[in-house]
Amino acid sequence: MGMAESGILTVAGLVPLLLRTLEEGRNAVVLCALTHPVPERVGARILVVGEEIWGSFLDPTADAAARNLAREALAGPGAVSASRTLPLREGGEMDVFLELHHPQPEMVIVGAGHVAQPLCTLGSLLGLRIRVLDDRPLFATAERFPEAEEVRKVDFSDAFAGLALHPWSHVVLVTRGHRYDFECLRQVLLRDTLPGYIGMIGSRRRVRATFQALLEEGVPREALRRIHAPIGLDIRGETPAEIAVAVAAEVVHHWRGGTARPLSETEAVLDRLLPDGG
Repeated sequence: MGMAESGILTVAGLVPLLLRTLEEGRNAVVLCALTHPVPERVGARILVVGEEIWGSFLDPTADAAARNLAREALAGPGAVSASRTLPLREGGEMDVFLELHHPQPEMVIVGAGHVAQPLCTLGSLLGLRIRVLDDRPLFATAERFPEAEEVRKVDFSDAFAGLALHPWSHVVLVTRGHRYDFECLRQVLLRDTLPGYIGMIGSRRRVRATFQALLEEGVPREALRRIHAPIGLDIRGETPAEIAVAVAAEVVHHWRGGTARPLSETEAVLDRLLPDGG
């Protein structure tokens, strides 16, 4: 992204930097001055991306406090956008609004077969940006995946070339063959930044063989624990649509938590709230 810049950062200067950051799959914090003893500095912004910083409040004490605040927010999983107060060099304080920005959550469907089509529709309904990857020109078409933002023909030996995966990426491996799923999973695990969700279709035997091969290659067992395989919640799905529902449900469960059990069982309204003879 280049060197960080000091000085007043305008909205016109901020927007392209922020958009490029998110496209690269990186998190960012923007701090905007809500109050300042110098009226002309109200609205000044600072953008922090990792160790890179753009903009300034033209006050070294406030700038240093802003950098520390932004880095704490980037490091803390529970951080939220909110107003904050910063000290000024000559005494007094200024109010800023801290905004957290992260890449849009996405689903990367590797394989463009029968399960991929309903999964693309469901993922889009969940608000995910959809990318579909396959090595077959007849399958990797926009006509088959109208909800997808991108349908890309790839070589499975380097399926994710030029694609930035990040903690808000959900990689779903549903290719036509075990060897392709294995190779793509291996590529994902070798990346510096792992996706937030990794799922792979396959039988218990195929998943066992995959894990065994990866362990023999030196992949840590803890990394394998992150993989959802066989993919999906156990609803005994058989058709492509039913399997896609099971996968989509697991993705939601990954976000939201919960028991993944029927609510009628967990709530037990009849027996718990209307006991016999009560």
